[in-house]
Amino acid sequence: MSNTKKCPGLKLIAIIAIAFGLLTLKSGGEVLFIDGAGRAAAGNYVPFVLWSNFLLGFFYIIAGVGFWLQKCWAAWLAIFIVSATLVTFIAFGWHIQTGGLFEARTLKAMILRSGVWLVIALIGYIRLIRQDFARR
Repeated sequence: MSNTKKCPGLKLIAIIAIAFGLLTLKSGGEVLFIDGAGRAAAGNYVPFVLWSNFLLGFFYIIAGVGFWLQKCWAAWLAIFIVSATLVTFIAFGWHIQTGGLFEARTLKAMILRSGVWLVIALIGYIRLIRQDFARR
């Protein structure tokens, strides 16, 4: 679908996804790869949550490009992203329940990530996948 008049909100979603991805890669990369202020400020970070979010950051950017181009696969990628984020969130919940150390801001960030990608995936489904099926 290349007609931007049919899906005007997809450009905004694309910008949000790409910005979210870049910020995720920057913040996660500082903690994972640079032994400095970023890592010290991270406190009791949970490594598997950090790695999951960092790796998904690349997919955020790819999905954002797909949404900019209004490609149906971008919506499927967003569904994968929200699914992977929720699996990580559930594992994080288990980590907390079993007494693992964590930062409260990680919980807030996971709520934000899950919410943002749930909305993006839903809009992608409605605007790209469902419309694609309707045209067949």
